Amino acid sequence: MAWRDFPSFTSSNIASIRYDAEQSVLEIAFHNGGTYQYYDVPSHVAEDFERAESKGSFLASAIKGHYRYSKV
Repeated sequence: MAWRDFPSFTSSNIASIRYDAEQSVLEIAFHNGGTYQYYDVPSHVAEDFERAESKGSFLASAIKGHYRYSKV
């Protein structure tokens, strides 16, 4: 996979985010230690996520419940 890490950000819940445009996979690591991959995420959604002021709010409104996922 060709991962691209999101630039540094501050979040009380999310530790890091990275995206693989070739596979359309978004990976989110949480401060509690869990890591999840979301599948078939279009690049424009990943770009909106990267620009979002609140990563947690964007995750809740635009990612969770919209894309298949699995715990890594």
